Amino acid sequence: MNQFKTLRASSLYCPKCKATQPVYEKLLLVLPDREVYDYLCRRCATSVGSREVTAGTNAPQGLILP
Repeated sequence: MNQFKTLRASSLYCPKCKATQPVYEKLLLVLPDREVYDYLCRRCATSVGSREVTAGTNAPQGLILP
């Protein structure tokens, strides 16, 4: 099921708000083999989940200089 490899959440359950809320992604960590993102509630900014993107499923691999 390759269509779920790049799945991104648009809303998740927030335990602080006690309801499903829209979320946004925040880049937490960049490693040579993956990137780690955190999902934050748009209403209260509580962390409600995370996502890892491994190298090869994301944008270009090389460094792009201006």
